[in-house]
Amino acid sequence: MRKVKVGVIGAGVISHIYLKNCTGMFRYILDVKAVADLVPELARKRADEFGIPHVYTVDELLADDEIEVVLNLTAPAAHAPLNLRALQAGKHVYTEKPFALTREDADEVLQLAEAKGLRVGCAPDTFLGAGVQTCIKLIDDGWIGTPYAANGTIIMGNASDGMHPNFRNFLKLGGDPVMDMCPYYLTALVAMLGPVRRVTGSAQQLRREITVTNPNSPAYGQTVAVEAPTNVSAVLDFHSGAIAGLQAAKESFGYSPRLEVFGTEGNLIVPDPNFFGGAVYIKFPNGETKEVPHSHPYAEEGRGMGLADMAHAIQSGRQNRASGRLARHIIDISLAIFEASETERHVHLQSTVERPKPLPLGLKHYALDL
Repeated sequence: MRKVKVGVIGAGVISHIYLKNCTGMFRYILDVKAVADLVPELARKRADEFGIPHVYTVDELLADDEIEVVLNLTAPAAHAPLNLRALQAGKHVYTEKPFALTREDADEVLQLAEAKGLRVGCAPDTFLGAGVQTCIKLIDDGWIGTPYAANGTIIMGNASDGMHPNFRNFLKLGGDPVMDMCPYYLTALVAMLGPVRRVTGSAQQLRREITVTNPNSPAYGQTVAVEAPTNVSAVLDFHSGAIAGLQAAKESFGYSPRLEVFGTEGNLIVPDPNFFGGAVYIKFPNGETKEVPHSHPYAEEGRGMGLADMAHAIQSGRQNRASGRLARHIIDISLAIFEASETERHVHLQSTVERPKPLPLGLKHYALDL
């Protein structure tokens, strides 16, 4: 496999782990040529930190014919517009979540990619890690019988401490619990149980503004508008017949994640799908609970794995796993939660997607193909 040249747009907080992995564990297939940001000093900092040869403007990066893939790490509202620009420039795209903020924008990206014969990928790629991949194998091998239900909870603190550099984004659509945190859970559920056919949901916005309470924050004392729901509950009906409940909120304290899949022969305790590793447990009918060793590698922090997988797919012709089609289905589910709450009815999804193919066994040296 040859190296695929990558240009990174967006040098914010999340870019650190991406660039660490793209220039580290996945350097055998990824070659990061340039980084760009609306704030050139941020781009220069990342370039110096990770030995990236070029700092570009966005226009310069898109005009560089050597760059094959754009890694889009910008703010949520910029994802779809920038992805369209990159595709128009003839480049494959891998973007941070959410894929788009509307179904129409998501479809426009996918249609343009198809017309140009280009690949699109999207985070989260955590479902490619050892934790969820081990759970997929256990389900497929029949360890819990027929999976008929699942339950997920992701409860975390609100943004009132103002310490995250982009904390205002977490108060808008795209940084809300559904668009920001639920994609980890929804993607893991689709990877384990297949596509969703119907959604019911309830969304609540507890307050319309917050005041930054941490005196160490540069925004201390400022009052900031809350523009999106912060407490959401959903019921998901899968084509497989399984039903899942999902609770997500950014109105609490600390961090409380949990995901469990219930089967006719046992219950599967899934590690937090916000991460790549974590312990996997099966609870058997006799009440015994056992930890199951990982069947797959990549238990360490591996953001960028979806991009590396797409680089493999570009060269082999297979479908990339963290695909635009998968992300489009996740957007459909997410928006349906809001719509179900607003209309007080079930929402039947128009989209579907094939369950991503599991990673093969026996991978070595950070490879994603045998």
